[in-house]
Amino acid sequence: MGTTVIADANKFMNVLLNCQDECKSPVEYEGDIQIQLVKMGVDIPLMNMGSDNQPAFICEKYIPKLPAEGQNEDSLSDESVDLMQEDPGPLGVSVMRARQLLSWYTVCQNPSMSKGSPALWVRCDMADSEGTAWLGAETFRTGDKATAVKLHTVNCKAPTVGKVPSITLEELKQMHKRRHHSSSVVTRGAALYNLFGSTVVENTVIESQSSVTVDFRWDNVESLLQTPPLSSTATLNIKVANGDMRSPMYSLFKELEFIQILAEGLRTGETEWLEPLETRSAVELTKELIQDLQNKMMVEPNQSVKESGTPKGASEPSSLAETSMYSTMLTERGDLDFTEQLWLTMRRSVTSHQDIVDCLKMVVKALKYGDIKPWVHRDSSSSLSKLILQSYQQQMDSVSLTGLTPVHMLLGIGLDKMKKDYINYLIGQELTTLNHLGYYLSTEVDLQEQVVRVKKLHHLLEIVVTCSTFLSLAYEQLFLLTQSCLQYYRTCRYDEDHEFQLQIRPAVISSFYQKGHPVTWAVEISSGQGKREVKTLCQLRDKPPVDHVMFDIADLETTVNGENEEPAYYTTTVSCSLVNFS
Repeated sequence: MGTTVIADANKFMNVLLNCQDECKSPVEYEGDIQIQLVKMGVDIPLMNMGSDNQPAFICEKYIPKLPAEGQNEDSLSDESVDLMQEDPGPLGVSVMRARQLLSWYTVCQNPSMSKGSPALWVRCDMADSEGTAWLGAETFRTGDKATAVKLHTVNCKAPTVGKVPSITLEELKQMHKRRHHSSSVVTRGAALYNLFGSTVVENTVIESQSSVTVDFRWDNVESLLQTPPLSSTATLNIKVANGDMRSPMYSLFKELEFIQILAEGLRTGETEWLEPLETRSAVELTKELIQDLQNKMMVEPNQSVKESGTPKGASEPSSLAETSMYSTMLTERGDLDFTEQLWLTMRRSVTSHQDIVDCLKMVVKALKYGDIKPWVHRDSSSSLSKLILQSYQQQMDSVSLTGLTPVHMLLGIGLDKMKKDYINYLIGQELTTLNHLGYYLSTEVDLQEQVVRVKKLHHLLEIVVTCSTFLSLAYEQLFLLTQSCLQYYRTCRYDEDHEFQLQIRPAVISSFYQKGHPVTWAVEISSGQGKREVKTLCQLRDKPPVDHVMFDIADLETTVNGENEEPAYYTTTVSCSLVNFS
């Protein structure tokens, strides 16, 4: 009997070692198990609470692949065919089978084994009375020798109708003390709150790609679902997507969207024009802008005319597509020059390449013959701004508005305008200095790269303005957040999925979480030290904690919303046992 167990254990361990060396697709084992080494960490409830993710072997139920064309499906069982057709995702094995796999793994983890191996985790089907979702084992080594194995058990329970945790903190402590013969324990709490994200309007969830959560950690937990004390450490996790209609940056986003369309057209040769936001044509609106300047020149001849801040053709948004759901905190610049007003007019009305050509031809002709002398910012870098400055001395370079030149010219105007908008806010709010913006404002790179950097700068502002508008963060926090974003985007690619983090004092955001409910709450009970430390963990979560089991919540009364409704939590407990070799 013992010889058979050792032989089976060695066979299983050899398969694991082969997986460790090859690390390719899942490996089938004995017809009912598949094994894979996951190198980037494992999404196992609570196991990532206080330690870094480590590579691990994952064992789960084997799912046959779809048969190749021409293969005889009659040889497959009905259950196998159903699994292949439904693509159910990962599935667990029975607890009995999981214990067998872990026993083989543990037998091979002995002091004479020279090479260490990653932890082993087995998905379970939760069919047992304890609702076991995972069983795991990890080896501890001192130098080259294995000294102990720690066995983990993860149990999950669906929410109950009463919505009260099925266990108390005191019961968890006593359970830990009995299992590990501990006289005293240490408790640590963790909680995650949503501060900003998807909203609910009239019982309908409006999904959002943006989210701001806060992660709390504290010692000396008093009770389950304890509100994090003000002495906690708190970290904001900020992920903001461009284009959220709730953002005060929404109108600027629409400008950025047009810039990206122009840049993409230059890159691919094809432009997908947006629906115009004006009822009048781009040519008509541009002609009106020029005539308005001519009228002003008649009043003040021989003077470069400083226009009013907003062109007539773009005095107000003509559709809700341009309007943020919240009033903007970004004040409109009152110093828009002629090129910036022309940009606002054209980006809302052009529908073709020919529109751009016709509008710019009118402008260049009026400059050439001295019909207008518009005012422009001295530090403007667009080609049209340079022509305007030359027109003051009647020494304009010749311009051929053919091919892609008009699009290049319009894109340059838009980039110039948006950079000034961002400078106006960041410098005006004293969140950074012009020197720190050098990378983002550089004109030494080509237009395509300038578009990428302006897009990064816009995303930075979306993040800062979201935290300022919706969380009312003070200058100190906004300054630190700005510096963090600036530093990140100097070396990293544009990424709306990146989660920026900011350490913050709980008191700053207390009004947002103290009356709310956490989406995840957890407590860690521990005793011992170092590698001898053992833990019992309990997590309460408003979403299913594992993805390989369907929970029966038919009896649970649920509604889409209810600000005063007590949430129903799934309960997950993790316990461990330490087996020493000496």
